[in-house]
Amino acid sequence: MPLAAASADTGDTAWLLAATALVLLMTPGLALFYGGMVRTKSVLNMLMMSFVSIALVTVVWLAAGYSLAFGEDAAGGLIGGLDHVGMSGLGPDSVHGTVPTVLFATFQLTFAIVTAALVSGAVADRAKFGAWLVFVPVWALLVYVPVAHWVWGPGGWILERLGALDFAGGLPVEIVSGASGLALCLVLGPRMGFKKDAMRPHNLPMVMLGAGLLWFGWFGFNAGSALGANGLAAAAFLNTLAAGCTGLLGWLFVEQKRDGHPTTLGAASGAVAGLVAITPSCGSVSLLGALVVGLAAGAVCSYAVSWKFKLNYDDSLDVVGVHLVGGVFGTLLIGVFAVESMTGGAEGLLHGGGLGQLGRQLVAVVVVAVYAFGVTYGIAKLIDATMGLRASEEQEQTGLDLTVHAETAYDHGVLGHGAPVSSSVVPHAQKVTPQA
Repeated sequence: MPLAAASADTGDTAWLLAATALVLLMTPGLALFYGGMVRTKSVLNMLMMSFVSIALVTVVWLAAGYSLAFGEDAAGGLIGGLDHVGMSGLGPDSVHGTVPTVLFATFQLTFAIVTAALVSGAVADRAKFGAWLVFVPVWALLVYVPVAHWVWGPGGWILERLGALDFAGGLPVEIVSGASGLALCLVLGPRMGFKKDAMRPHNLPMVMLGAGLLWFGWFGFNAGSALGANGLAAAAFLNTLAAGCTGLLGWLFVEQKRDGHPTTLGAASGAVAGLVAITPSCGSVSLLGALVVGLAAGAVCSYAVSWKFKLNYDDSLDVVGVHLVGGVFGTLLIGVFAVESMTGGAEGLLHGGGLGQLGRQLVAVVVVAVYAFGVTYGIAKLIDATMGLRASEEQEQTGLDLTVHAETAYDHGVLGHGAPVSSSVVPHAQKVTPQA
């Protein structure tokens, strides 16, 4: 990424301001997407895990995260320095490329926020909210921040030494969230009734609304990563739209062939799978490449979400099946479909580049996935050993909305103002009083 210019460009600044707002909107969109996929007794808890991530990651990012991710390299491509702790040394006149540095820092902050929120989908229905409040800031500093430096930071080893490409976050966002989600759900163990009870989404219109907001925000995510109002942003924008469409169609095709019917949940999930896969490659592949990347991701991820039943890991909302698998596919396919007109030099296998770029992409994928999984597993085990990571059996059975937040999503007037709620609260379905 560019590091300095004499002054900020007003057009580029205006576009990145809009893109930053779009990416921030993705986290409330994700909250709705996830909230619609869980059962009624955990809707508010799911929403809260996303919304509280906005606050927690923002504080961490402004305190030290930005400096460690995008400060001058301080450890051989592994981590940035501490020159900008507390955002020191950055003011309205500081410039990164053609945009204000404080705007660039805010744009990158929104990526960190949504990545943390994505992880929550793997542990829906059973994680302690208090443990989540501890996990998020520690995880952001130890997992997300180093990988962001490797991929995008000045001197980062993946960007400048390995030469792997990642335009908008296949490695630090998609693969990191997926691998971290897998580690967390393994530490927590499966939900009560996993593979026995039906755990269907309670509100599919809510899921579709969330998916629509995610898709809307994704244009800022991908096209905004050009850091300018230019042709590369336009190409990334179109590639994002195209891959989301073919991802949706690929998932529905598999559902029709396998199950005999296409579903709304499949449509939402397929669009997200296509968007996940195009995230790293939207600035590297042609329109035809984007169509293929999205189609492949939609089809493959539709099968991958069922792996949890065979391998016995309870990834509640398919973070592994969609974000890890889709992120791996999208990152690797850069080595197949990259075109010089988009990358400015690197070419994929199908365009005469040989196996070199594909090999570099593979190394980056493996290292990032292993690092994110290993460190997240260690953080989760430490939290579990000290304060406990999983809600009690009674809380899980009753529902986290009542037992943790003293609220319900759909039953109004159940609790009096200030009424205490303990782990022995009667399930809310039994407490609804008919209104006169």
